[in-house]
Amino acid sequence: MKVLRIIPLVLMFIGPTLLHASDPFLGKWNLDTKHSKYPPGFCPKQMSIEMTAAEHGVHYHSETLMISGNSFSADYTADYDEKPVIVSGAKGILLPVSLKRTEPNVVIASYISGLQVRATSRRALSRNGTVMTVTTTSRDGEGRTVTNVSVYNRSAPAQRRLDLSKVNAADLVTVLQ
Repeated sequence: MKVLRIIPLVLMFIGPTLLHASDPFLGKWNLDTKHSKYPPGFCPKQMSIEMTAAEHGVHYHSETLMISGNSFSADYTADYDEKPVIVSGAKGILLPVSLKRTEPNVVIASYISGLQVRATSRRALSRNGTVMTVTTTSRDGEGRTVTNVSVYNRSAPAQRRLDLSKVNAADLVTVLQ
């Protein structure tokens, strides 16, 4: 009977992690400016992105330092269900974003303003999961299409995957006692 009371408690704490443990985008990523392609003068001096598992999807945090010395940050938590969420930054509220996973290693982020998509970023991982390429398409002030290709290298190992199919409930209860 004791086992039956402990298992729901364990699943309550481990469950959210298990649901997102297989997300290959989780981890810290650093911009590789040499392999990225931006219009002249727009490539950041440095940029890092960290994605962590959250109860409802993924938490995204980025820090950007421009060549001019200006810095920016962005934070949001979103699921891959195409529902827009608020993006906040050091300078206030930014364009809302929605996420959609189109393949196991591809996510589309759509940035929305006035019920219209203003920019789209396609995040794609290399086969070995160590390089993330983000291709962002938007329009400049004159309405011309602008495309940036940002290449990121993984700087921290991906979260380890936990396989509960190999865990014996009795062993788990013993560990918790």
